[in-house]
Amino acid sequence: MTDLSVRIGDVVAKNPVMLASGTAGYGPELSGGLDMSRLGGFVTKGIAVHPWEGNAPPRIAETPGGMLNAIGLQNVGLEAFLEDKVPYLNRMRTADTVVAVNVIGKTVQEYHDVAKGLRGCDAIDALELNISCPNIKEGGIAFGTDCVAAAEVTAATVEGSDKPVWVKLSPNVADIASMGVAVEEAGAAALSVINTLLGMAIDLEKRRPLLSLGWGGLSGPAIKPVALRMTWQVSQACSIPVLGMGGIRSAKDALEFMVCGATAVQIGTANFANPNTAAEVVDGMTTWCDERGIERISEIVGTLNA
Repeated sequence: MTDLSVRIGDVVAKNPVMLASGTAGYGPELSGGLDMSRLGGFVTKGIAVHPWEGNAPPRIAETPGGMLNAIGLQNVGLEAFLEDKVPYLNRMRTADTVVAVNVIGKTVQEYHDVAKGLRGCDAIDALELNISCPNIKEGGIAFGTDCVAAAEVTAATVEGSDKPVWVKLSPNVADIASMGVAVEEAGAAALSVINTLLGMAIDLEKRRPLLSLGWGGLSGPAIKPVALRMTWQVSQACSIPVLGMGGIRSAKDALEFMVCGATAVQIGTANFANPNTAAEVVDGMTTWCDERGIERISEIVGTLNA
């Protein structure tokens, strides 16, 4: 049988399939429909220093081939996370499932403080930095749209953390490869590619946006071609591992990302339609590799003939 294990820097996952941040809460939310121990890893919902309420509803809208969300990074805050959520994550450790915590903030200092607050937490293997947050000290411009700001917040988080830091790149930029290079030079251990694309949906009769904020992040199958292209570009420009995501629903989808250069993949929107998607992708990967006599799935990473 094919060896599905992969290495993401210093982190070893038993298979390349993970759950993306924001689509499975802090773990228990999906445990009734999915055996989490089947997965290579899991990324928690974002954590800030203090709780965030998020945006007012409606904040989810279905679109052809995907969905829009404007949740607003609602979260329980660092203190409640450590007290109430970590006990479940410790059980993931016993199942040999990698746990990464998504980190959010509105200032560079807030990112650093979350990273520092998570020091010594044995339930966590890595931090995933969400740089699509608004930098309130720079007029609300997202950290992830400026190379200098992205590098600054990455370096601060790395300095505060005792875990590897993965940076989740925004696709809402002209040159995502340059963003990847900037955060790699600032100390990132891996890159998650991509976050959601900005989009809008309209209620024609009311002539109003479907989301209270007006726009939101587009995810799902509709963004897969963009995500594949960006995964390829980032993997070509950077030397650290890439975690690919964006519209993955099947083993075929996931394997395409790996051929494009992703060491591992994350599954998000598909969880809402079928919570068992990730486990099915693991099974499909095994079958695909076994049928082709592939001994280690890592052999296919970055093998695109382009």
